[in-house]
Amino acid sequence: MKRAGLLIVSLVLLLAAAFFAAPALLGEATIEEETQFLIPAGSSLSAVARDLEAAGHISSAEGFLLNARIFGSSDPIQAGEFSLKPGMSQGEILAAFQSGDVIRRFVTIPEGMPSILVWERLMAEPLLTGEIEVPAEGSILPDTYAFERGQSRAELVEQMQAAMDLYLAEAWAKRADGIAVDTIREALILASIVEKETGKPEERRTVAGLYSNRLRVGMMLQADPTIIYPITQGKPLGRRIRQSEIAAVNGYNTYTMLGLPDGPITNPGRESIAAVLNPEKHNYLFMVADGSRGHEFNETLDGHNEAVGRWFELRRQRGEME
Repeated sequence: MKRAGLLIVSLVLLLAAAFFAAPALLGEATIEEETQFLIPAGSSLSAVARDLEAAGHISSAEGFLLNARIFGSSDPIQAGEFSLKPGMSQGEILAAFQSGDVIRRFVTIPEGMPSILVWERLMAEPLLTGEIEVPAEGSILPDTYAFERGQSRAELVEQMQAAMDLYLAEAWAKRADGIAVDTIREALILASIVEKETGKPEERRTVAGLYSNRLRVGMMLQADPTIIYPITQGKPLGRRIRQSEIAAVNGYNTYTMLGLPDGPITNPGRESIAAVLNPEKHNYLFMVADGSRGHEFNETLDGHNEAVGRWFELRRQRGEME
């Protein structure tokens, strides 16, 4: 009985010694405020432990590794940028690295943003890497995209273009019968015009129907944004259109050519594409601004001319015309 008692006492003493020695052996996390920690691709757990110690986030790299071997899972750590929060234990830090719960940042491409401005936005984002060319006009699906620190701009552009290809395929499959465009490419071009021609979302299907009517009867589309695009490549003109520009002959100016331009004039959003593939059915052939960011629509030239007169009078009242 004496021997058994001695064994129990010895075991208790060993456990107590291990308990008090554990902090020295295993170390501890020392995160006092939220901070970001970057794990480069291909990093080993040992290298990460050393970086954590060097940054002052843990007391001992060796202790962190011992803790990981004893208490951690066998899952590999993931590359990326992680948020370390105050009070996190070493086990919680390791679990975060293994789960791949990285910080995600976002870049938004608004509907109707032309590719030159998409390029400028991506090149201005300091957390992206690498050079890119200006993407093909109409190839980017406007949306909000997540990215990680150090991700390449080329990879993000590929993601945006894949999203556009996927949406176009899905939308084309649901197109209405008898629409005025024959191919996905034509739908994209017409959608880019619709996108630039109205500031009211509720007008999209009406405008799409009007241009569809013009295509069917062989009328020029006469869309002002198609005059501007070959001049600025999508950037704002910053002034009124000149008569010489209205009369210019090129592959985009729909005041001097029949049919669709050679290519899109911006990156249209989902709603403008959907409007072209399911346009409103009506007999409108003419439209003019009405002063509310929208338009007045007419079936006849006489009605249109009257609407133009009202628009000019409104502009005079606003002091917009000399």
